[in-house]
Amino acid sequence: MATVEKFEDLIAWQRARSLANCIYRATKRGTFARDFGLSDQIRRAAVSVMSNIAEGFERRSPADFHRFLVVAKASCAEVRSQLYVALDAEYLPKGDFDNLVQQTNEVSRIIGGLQTVVAKHRKAA
Repeated sequence: MATVEKFEDLIAWQRARSLANCIYRATKRGTFARDFGLSDQIRRAAVSVMSNIAEGFERRSPADFHRFLVVAKASCAEVRSQLYVALDAEYLPKGDFDNLVQQTNEVSRIIGGLQTVVAKHRKAA
């Protein structure tokens, strides 16, 4: 398996970045844009996903990286939960909601896979 040199090469970080971009775009439109509390919270949670992957990677410690991945995965769940609030408040069309939830599920699965790899590396070290 190839060694990853920088966090930008991690698929988990790339997909988290894409999710954050989609969340920012969704929160700029319509009534969602006027709900400053929810739009700020969901944006910060989305940014937290990619930021924790990056920060954990840069710690250069499998134990630290794993801990930050746990936080990133939890932030991804936070985004997903807040998407339900946005749907219920009719800030998002159902199609946009479905797409964003699918993205959060994908990012969460990828982070979970990365956690497994890092955990194995931790035990081997």
